[in-house]
Amino acid sequence: MKKSSFFKSLPFKLLVGVVIGILAGLALNANDGTGLTNAILNIIVTLKYVLGQIISFCVPLIIIGFIAPSITKMGNNASRLLLLAVCIAYVSSVGGAALFSTAAGYALIPHLSIVTDVDGLKELPEMVFELSIPQIMPVMSALVFSIMIGLAAAWNKAKLITGMLEEFQKIVLSIVSRILIPILPLFIGFTFCSLAYEGSITKQLPVFLKVIIIVMIGHYIWMALLYTIAGVYSGKNPLEVVKHYGPAYLTAVGTMSSAATLGVALQCAGKAKPLRKDMVQFGIPLFANIHLCGSVLTEVFFCMTISQILYGKLPSIPTMLLFCILLGVFAIGAPGVPGGTVMASLGLITGVLLFDDAGTALMLTIFALQDSFGTACNVTGGDGALTLILTGYAERHKIPEKSDEMRNIEF
Repeated sequence: MKKSSFFKSLPFKLLVGVVIGILAGLALNANDGTGLTNAILNIIVTLKYVLGQIISFCVPLIIIGFIAPSITKMGNNASRLLLLAVCIAYVSSVGGAALFSTAAGYALIPHLSIVTDVDGLKELPEMVFELSIPQIMPVMSALVFSIMIGLAAAWNKAKLITGMLEEFQKIVLSIVSRILIPILPLFIGFTFCSLAYEGSITKQLPVFLKVIIIVMIGHYIWMALLYTIAGVYSGKNPLEVVKHYGPAYLTAVGTMSSAATLGVALQCAGKAKPLRKDMVQFGIPLFANIHLCGSVLTEVFFCMTISQILYGKLPSIPTMLLFCILLGVFAIGAPGVPGGTVMASLGLITGVLLFDDAGTALMLTIFALQDSFGTACNVTGGDGALTLILTGYAERHKIPEKSDEMRNIEF
């Protein structure tokens, strides 16, 4: 990624927001008690609340816009291979990455020396005014509605509804790119300013660095496991696939987008002799949109860490199991764009884990700062390994190889 584009990227803007927010919060803390400080804090608290309300309002729209169209697209092209692809993508994301990350969270997070004692923290002043913006429907209602309307439209081949859902998805993506993304640095800056003023965030910066390193190690462990399973199932050497994926990994790190990396990923996979060319044409574009194992692994561990930092405890095991199961559904419907997974699952973070504005802001920030490596894990470890599994399945079941484009072919 070019230097100029990096300075325009969301992670850079979020990092600037974090730094400015913390510095401003520390300055306000040092000058606490003055009339000017209280006035500034009143404005910051109010704006943070309003921006948080806007983000919260958009969550059900994001759920419907991402999940329902994805279901209709898959339903209209149902086949053995598509069903297999969706199943192994879900199992990899939930049965593997999410639960693996959950187990690691319960094992490691209690030993990270996270300070949860909130005694002596300063209290924020009252808001200037309170502007509530209720959601159009609860988060779980939006999820159930998305699944039902998507399945029903696919079953009935309802072209009108399918087209409307696809148009709605474009509208929601515009809302995300033109409203949510631009306000995120402001929202996060105000949040970190509040946390720095209270005195809690400065104690936790070393913890965040440790967590990011742990998550990156988890990415490599999960990639190795996926390729091992794929190699055993297909009877082919997975290293012959991995060795071609260097350009795709670097592109994913630079773009932070599975969709933007798709062209390079297709070229890399096409050079791998163990992969059938028709499975490459079919699997790589599909998995780029439905298989986000690296992002899922990251989000689960980060959510558990933030819960320990802000709320003094890890989520219960039943809560985490529910979160992981639903996160797999959201990940399948998430777009392959920077931060797509966490944006699509904001409803789970607030509805299942019960994160408040501070928790949501921390989650968005720490996820965005390492999103490059999560995306690289998705593309390199996930998509290549699962396409190798598809190749093994096709050969085992003697599915004839197709040389033409796969999108109009049913098996």
